Amino acid sequence: MKQVFALLAFLFVIQTSSAQLFKKEKITYDANQGRGSTEYKLLRWGYFLGFNNYDFNFDYNQDLQDVYVKSTTGFNVGLIGNLRINKFLDIRIEPGLLITTRELNYSPTYFVDAEPRTSDLTREVKSTYIHIPLLLKVSTKRINNFKPFVVGGFSTALNLSSNQDNPNDNKNGQFRTIKNSLFYELGFGIDFYLYNFKFTPSIRGVFGLNDELVRDEDPNSPWTSNINSMKSRGVFINFTFQ
Repeated sequence: MKQVFALLAFLFVIQTSSAQLFKKEKITYDANQGRGSTEYKLLRWGYFLGFNNYDFNFDYNQDLQDVYVKSTTGFNVGLIGNLRINKFLDIRIEPGLLITTRELNYSPTYFVDAEPRTSDLTREVKSTYIHIPLLLKVSTKRINNFKPFVVGGFSTALNLSSNQDNPNDNKNGQFRTIKNSLFYELGFGIDFYLYNFKFTPSIRGVFGLNDELVRDEDPNSPWTSNINSMKSRGVFINFTFQ
């Protein structure tokens, strides 16, 4: 699924860039030209909408069959604050709300002491993140009405759906994750300068830095005992308007 997202985003960027680059009449716009240019202001604001696809990266204690993660397409929405350093460098903060769901599927080989029920082999992990990244945006020289860039930085997220403090664990069907997570992020995109605003499609990879698993009380739990670490990773496709 993540490969499909990346391919669609890449094709969209290439098609739009080609149209801009090879168009005979090239009218150069500044963002918000119709309402007075804000392109060179020290501070700029905007918002984004987009999609996400989250996964988990597991490290195991023993060489057993991997836990299979079935991910779904989630939704992103948020605000942008952009601090201009110069025409090539910007610092930005993008607080947003991210909603996603992942399903964990276990092999019966994890259950050595008893025959598992069908419900024991599946755990649903719902996440609603307040996601706050601090990013450095490095742009190329502007070409007509578009400007490619790469972006990277670090982020933190508060999982509003976390059940970290729930006294029940997997014996009661509760797969628990921590509330606060840390990530690093890398991506690229293209700024398109239109008459009334600047439109930016981008794609970004998000990689967890800390273990997000809350382990069961039983040290031999089939759901958590073989997991050394469980870290989120994901792909964002965002559409930004400034």
